[in-house]
Amino acid sequence: MATTRLDRRRVARVALDLLNETGLDGLTLRAIAKELDVKAPALYWHFKDKQALLDEMATEMVRGAAADLAGTPDADWRTSVTTAMRALRRMLLRYRDGAKVYSGTYFTDTSYAAPVEAQLRCLTEAGFTPGAAARALLTATSYTIGYVIEEQATGPRPGADGADGAGGEGYDLAARAERLKDYPLAAAAGEEMFRGYEDGFEAGLAAVVAGIGATLLRPGATSRGPGARPA
Repeated sequence: MATTRLDRRRVARVALDLLNETGLDGLTLRAIAKELDVKAPALYWHFKDKQALLDEMATEMVRGAAADLAGTPDADWRTSVTTAMRALRRMLLRYRDGAKVYSGTYFTDTSYAAPVEAQLRCLTEAGFTPGAAARALLTATSYTIGYVIEEQATGPRPGADGADGAGGEGYDLAARAERLKDYPLAAAAGEEMFRGYEDGFEAGLAAVVAGIGATLLRPGATSRGPGARPA
């Protein structure tokens, strides 16, 4: 029997460690209980089901990255949003299937609130209305989560046998090109879509941030944050 007191946060930390070995599909309460050296029913005292566990895991991810997720509130809003989304991507990539775990979960405490408040304050002080600031943040966050879901699904991942096209070296672009040989533009797009994930993320994020400024920033606003220097 485990000698360390069992609590929700400890279970979540062990589950996140195990996630890197099993992936989301292989993560079970039984496997986590074995790792903790307890019986599976002991976990149901803390989590009614796997979704409740995923909620706690996502919250634990945020707890460890909250300072970085705040962005750089004293900088230009574009810099702050970009910095925060880079931090979000790094956080998700620390864990196998991290973006899938994070997506659609409900936080179990307010660890996320300070970073969100900091980003929204930066945006509103730059000239966004509160509603537009919320929409801007959600748009950038949704892009980042969606990008990492695809990145983790099609990029190299441990333990894959390559049968689904995403094995040890990632998506088999030669096989994809062969399947799409009658569609040359779609075939050639594979290099852009499934290689160079770092550069691809940065290019897409720049487009998202530019679009936010073009469509959501209040006309006549300076577009600079509270601490930004004049251009």
